[in-house]
Amino acid sequence: MNEKLFLRDPELTELGRAIVKESIRLIDELGFEHFTFKKLAQHIASTEVSVYRYFENKHKLLLYLVSWYWNWLDYQFSYHTHHVAEASEKLRAFIRILAGSDGREPPLSNVDVHSLARIVILEASKAYLTKEVDADNKAGLFQDYKNLCHKVALIVLEINPAYPFPHALVSTLVEAARKHLFFAQHLPSLTEVRLDSTGKNDLAGFLNHLAFSSLTNAAVSAYANH
Repeated sequence: MNEKLFLRDPELTELGRAIVKESIRLIDELGFEHFTFKKLAQHIASTEVSVYRYFENKHKLLLYLVSWYWNWLDYQFSYHTHHVAEASEKLRAFIRILAGSDGREPPLSNVDVHSLARIVILEASKAYLTKEVDADNKAGLFQDYKNLCHKVALIVLEINPAYPFPHALVSTLVEAARKHLFFAQHLPSLTEVRLDSTGKNDLAGFLNHLAFSSLTNAAVSAYANH
């Protein structure tokens, strides 16, 4: 985690871990707009001043949580593809993880990853759709997201070395996963992705179509141009 995301590493103290854990629960429950450090302090029986010792403001806290999630996806991806040699299967595994349909999870920390995933779906865009995005980017605050996309982009190039848009494809897959899970729950006329009563979805089918049809069409176009 980039040290510029926090003033004091929350993983190093019991209070810091409580701040992270309870902020995830509260943001998931209230939404980021209605979440405040005052409410957080009340729920952890502490003070606003104590929270501010760890995070400069709630935007930095959101950046920290979203970055934590990208690191978690990166870890999951490495965990599930450690013994996978075929690049196409690695990409399919990444898509299953994005869709939340892998069905196997490595050991967890005390963070509620499912609540955090809901926050990322709803709130992650607010981490970078700001006037300060360039300064935040220069400070490396989005590096975890970029590292994950770059890792998968290299796999895209293993599948089709001539594909001209590997990073654009991967970031599109990540953003499409977030948006279509949101659409499926709240604006279903905007997507064919559907959620069943248990929360399971068919998002992986759409993402696989998006990824592999792009890679196949690019390969055909490159061959035709020759």
